[in-house]
Amino acid sequence: MPYPKIISPDFQMKRKSVKSTFFALGTEVETIIVVASKKEQARARVDIRKIKNLFRKKQRVFCRFNPESELSRLNKNLGVWQEASPDILYLAKRALFYHQESGGIYDPRVIDVLDNIGYKSAETKAKKTELKSERFKKLPADLRIEQNKIFFSRRMDFTGIAKGYIIDQAAEFLRKRSWKNFFINVNGDAYAAGRNKKGEKWKLPVEGATDKETAVYISNEGVATSGVIKKQWKHKGKNVHHLINPKNTGKFSFEIRSVLVIHKKTEWADGRAKVLVLMGKKKGLAFAKKKKLQAIFADRRGKIMFSNIQG
Repeated sequence: MPYPKIISPDFQMKRKSVKSTFFALGTEVETIIVVASKKEQARARVDIRKIKNLFRKKQRVFCRFNPESELSRLNKNLGVWQEASPDILYLAKRALFYHQESGGIYDPRVIDVLDNIGYKSAETKAKKTELKSERFKKLPADLRIEQNKIFFSRRMDFTGIAKGYIIDQAAEFLRKRSWKNFFINVNGDAYAAGRNKKGEKWKLPVEGATDKETAVYISNEGVATSGVIKKQWKHKGKNVHHLINPKNTGKFSFEIRSVLVIHKKTEWADGRAKVLVLMGKKKGLAFAKKKKLQAIFADRRGKIMFSNIQG
């Protein structure tokens, strides 16, 4: 456990928390706000409803499973310049950055490969198509941005970093509403501010660890988790998962169960977690060390390895 349970001296009085769980982005979204009075409880419930609306609104922008989303509209009109929302433009720029930083391991164009192996909806289904390896050009050849317009030569999928981006927007909303202690968790991607109602740092389990008590304790940080545990199935008798390596789209590695990355922003962690899984143990740890990323790796046996974890 890389973070100790340090109790804040500011939590001498007994505090409560307002908690809500709702469904968005294909999974459960958990929001917790620590409150000190009944008046704050009422205000927290109102703000959590606004968080719920924020997630649903952004889902209509990024969801590749929704044919009416902005992303789906852009993907239906390839080869032409199209007006795009600030959300799409921002994540497109971040996608280009993560692509360059990772040497091409991060790539939003793998959407076609995912479709071909049966990942065409929230439920994965094996297809009868042959599993073929595909080679990609550098991303700027297919993704261009000019002021408020965007150009897709191929279909794109930014959902790999959209979750972290939306979490960060939700966290910023709560900060502007003067909340100092809260937790937003979307299936292992999370942002934690301040402390929980006991005055301790927020706890998040490390997915894939053999020791189920393995966890991180975070405060004023974002966390992203990527792995092959939850989304794997068979395609023509071969074990596959949803993490596609653009360097070899026909190869599916199970060397790493999961990687958890801790960063100042959840989206920044999101853009690196999948990359580290795809790089594998040796290259992933080396990359994390080089980029000074705080990361926790769980290998195929559940053994935990750390990179730059600060106590």
